[in-house]
Amino acid sequence: MVSFPAEGGFYLDIGGSFVYNLTPKGATMKKITFISCILFLSCILAVSYAQNAKPKIILLIAEQNIESPQRAWWATEIDLSATETSVAKKLIENGYEIIDPSSAAKIIKQNKAFRNLDLSEGESIKLGSLSEAGYVVSGKAIASSGGKVPQSSMLSCFANITAKLIRVKDGKVIAYFDASGSSAHMDVITGGKEALNNAAFDLATKITEALNKEGGK
Repeated sequence: MVSFPAEGGFYLDIGGSFVYNLTPKGATMKKITFISCILFLSCILAVSYAQNAKPKIILLIAEQNIESPQRAWWATEIDLSATETSVAKKLIENGYEIIDPSSAAKIIKQNKAFRNLDLSEGESIKLGSLSEAGYVVSGKAIASSGGKVPQSSMLSCFANITAKLIRVKDGKVIAYFDASGSSAHMDVITGGKEALNNAAFDLATKITEALNKEGGK
């Protein structure tokens, strides 16, 4: 809060805790002090924003749907998989920024090691670092079909995801996850995709909880 006393100048009260008496005697000094205070406040706001900003996350979850080959955007595709897309939506809703494959395309093109479907933990961390991510979510998502649903022409479909959350700055694994989902559909590929989406929602919830324990930073 800024107040203007009778003797000229002004007082700057920040958060009710710190009071700065800015009552210079000369007009020039007033201008200098005012500009200094504005710069000081700007620095405080910038530091506060940086401290509260949530980290970027890169998703590296290889996916295999029913009757389909394993796929991964960093190896053969340009888009996130169904699993990654569902996880991304949930994390974005919670304020996290997801690194888009297009923004990492140049990095991958320059390093052929990132073209492997099965990235090592070290390679995942390196890709995350080069992409300026705070965290990496690395894992695999696999869908499978079961038997027919009783008294129905639909087939049971299941999906399982194993993943881990890695903090990029020190390479520490923060959490390991297991997530699952199911669906029933006449078409197993569509059913598999639905099961993967359901498992991804379960995974995203667990990732969010783990990041919240980290303080979201």
